[in-house]
Amino acid sequence: MNLKVSPEGEGFGPIARTMKRHTLIGARALEGIVRSAPDTTFLAMAAEIALHHHERWDGAGYPLGLAGYSIPLSARITSVADVFDALTSKRVYKDAMPAEEARLLIEREAGKQFDPVVVDAFLDCFDECVELRQRIDDGTCVLAAAF
Repeated sequence: MNLKVSPEGEGFGPIARTMKRHTLIGARALEGIVRSAPDTTFLAMAAEIALHHHERWDGAGYPLGLAGYSIPLSARITSVADVFDALTSKRVYKDAMPAEEARLLIEREAGKQFDPVVVDAFLDCFDECVELRQRIDDGTCVLAAAF
């Protein structure tokens, strides 16, 4: 999700610049772990996701302004999931958006913010995503590590 408060896309100025650093900080921390424990390939992918999950298909994202297939697939998938989660989650500063409204927003952003193929895959499993969101919200979903 993009942080914009004006039609000119000025965002939140210094606040947005600081917030955008989380991609670099997260990637750097994970890369340091990978260097000290090279057999942790899943952490190498996690570093890739941390760094690139705010890149946009159209190149208007951050931190590197990558576009299209230059963005790692793991980050393109995570970007859609991250936005769906952010939109459909209640926060202290906002109510949760209905899942169908979030689906429409993500669908409209295919080819702009998101990889259209990843959006199609998301739409194919949308009902399962909504069910999982509901189970997380009502506390009946226990997430466990698969490794």
